[in-house]
Amino acid sequence: YTEAWDADKKSIHVMPDTPTILLAKANAANVSHKLYIQAWEEAKKKGYDMRADAIPIRSAKASRDIASDYKYKETHEKEKGHYIGCRNAQEDPKLSWAARAMVLQNDRIYRKAYHDSKAQVHIPVDAMSVQAAKECQTLVSDIDYRQYLHQWTCLPDQNDVIHARKAYDLQSDNVYKSDLEWLRGIGWLTEGSVDVVKAKKAQELLNERLYRTRPDEMKFTSITDAPDVVQAKINALQMSDVSF
Repeated sequence: YTEAWDADKKSIHVMPDTPTILLAKANAANVSHKLYIQAWEEAKKKGYDMRADAIPIRSAKASRDIASDYKYKETHEKEKGHYIGCRNAQEDPKLSWAARAMVLQNDRIYRKAYHDSKAQVHIPVDAMSVQAAKECQTLVSDIDYRQYLHQWTCLPDQNDVIHARKAYDLQSDNVYKSDLEWLRGIGWLTEGSVDVVKAKKAQELLNERLYRTRPDEMKFTSITDAPDVVQAKINALQMSDVSF
């Protein structure tokens, strides 16, 4: 069964100029590394001719000379020691400016005037601020504020001392509450007090029994020939099942 199929597989022939074959060949040529570097290999075999005065060579040399540290400092080394117009360093404006800037930046010289003058303080003894400070110190001083009991500053029989003692007794808490000592232990009934009366009045206002009157307690006699009563009787007869 497969013998004929194996024989047919060996006899397949594809035309070399079909679009698929041509496309495959073009793709193979594009991805071929050998064909990609073929032009470069042939150019290397031909060699090259680079003259010393060529523009790229001269540009590279100029760039190297510019970037060279020796060429960069050559002019400075030649001009070193050749000052024109200045006999010494003090006459040179740049050196003088640098020295002045160094002096200004020197912390010791900057603070020298302050350290020399910080201990030289001259304040008049009768200045307002000094007098105010003394008065304030006297007011807040604990020594002047406290007067011990055994050190009397005035006579005990002076009028102002006697008056002060009476004022102290009046302001004393013990003396203030001494008239209430006779009330200690006495019983007291709350009946008739303001809070009790207020509670009773509130209870009367909130009492449901006093606020509303029950209908069965009201004396009421209905009129039998009133129009609404007559109409109600007629309606009752019409809706009665017994009469119907």
